[in-house]
Amino acid sequence: MDRIYFDYAATTPVDDRVLAAMMPYFRDAFGNPSSVHLFGQRAEDALEAARRSVAEQIHARPEEIIFTSCGTESDNLALRGVAWERRKSGCRHILISPVEHHAVLHTAHQLAELNDFEVDELPVDEFGRVDPSDVAASIRPDTALVSVIYANNEIGTINPVAEIGAVCRERGVPFHTDAVQAAAHLPVDVEAGSIDLMSIGAHKFYGPKGVGALYVRRGTPILPVQTGGKQENGLRAGTQNIPYIVGLAEALRLAQEEAAAWSERIVPLRDHLIGAVLEEIPRARLTGHPTQRLPNHASFVFEGVDGNMLLQMLDAAGFACSSGSACKTGNPQPSEVLTALGLSRSWALGSLRVTLGRSTTPEHIEAFVRALPKIVQRARALSY
Repeated sequence: MDRIYFDYAATTPVDDRVLAAMMPYFRDAFGNPSSVHLFGQRAEDALEAARRSVAEQIHARPEEIIFTSCGTESDNLALRGVAWERRKSGCRHILISPVEHHAVLHTAHQLAELNDFEVDELPVDEFGRVDPSDVAASIRPDTALVSVIYANNEIGTINPVAEIGAVCRERGVPFHTDAVQAAAHLPVDVEAGSIDLMSIGAHKFYGPKGVGALYVRRGTPILPVQTGGKQENGLRAGTQNIPYIVGLAEALRLAQEEAAAWSERIVPLRDHLIGAVLEEIPRARLTGHPTQRLPNHASFVFEGVDGNMLLQMLDAAGFACSSGSACKTGNPQPSEVLTALGLSRSWALGSLRVTLGRSTTPEHIEAFVRALPKIVQRARALSY
């Protein structure tokens, strides 16, 4: 049976061009970039070339790029590092949205539980978007940090991060955005967006798993979370993973340079999929913003359907999809993102995320929209 992958928001295959860039650093140029000999110098050259490349793609300075193990670590470093440093000046208030990835949501709430911070969640509209005016109204004199996701991983909604960043800049509060999903598809400009900290992870844009980066604007108050050596400007101790960092830089370059052409090709396929699902399946709703959403992202809820059962049936039929965040799959509780939209339990438990990728064809979409109505009908009957 031919299997069709529709879970590109969870992870992507490594691009052949990225793999080719990585290969020399596994065996030939294998040195530790902290070593002073020639082997170390070659590794350090590759490290700094990757840093310059990432900085160029997001309109930053090379010294503002901190390499990490993944987007989750980048989120943790941003929130904990800034919160701990800002606490020294009496700032104990953190603002986030209720539709953040768990890497932000759980980190913020642990800071409240263990370090006496106060966390407030900003309101979102029916599409999961944050209004910049609500950010302005919620910032306090003791606000340590504002963190709002650039584009949501579960429902695809794109937030007005430039406007939110401008509000934070005017009020003198560091602004962090989780751009792990956004960097794969959208132009990213930290300067124009008034962004102080931004997280990315390579495996969302056809790079390797196990490597990410955090942009930290020069002058942003932040403490290291992982201590040891002085690598990464003293903010992330540990020997750098040179092959993976090279892979991240090449994957980000390709993603950003090809973003416009990619969107032009994939948006019509996404829109056709959305239209067909909503037309053919009763008691179905699109989640997330109808237009301000990631170009490859379609997400739905079906009333009276067990989402995990639906995923199993789709998998048996040859379609790899998700119920939302890959980190939520298998959890019988409704997603916090969907409940934040005001969806009842009977709707929120029946979620489905379909994300398209470079290998997706019109034939894949047609096969899916032919199969899904009957599968939802069977799942709905078995869920009662």
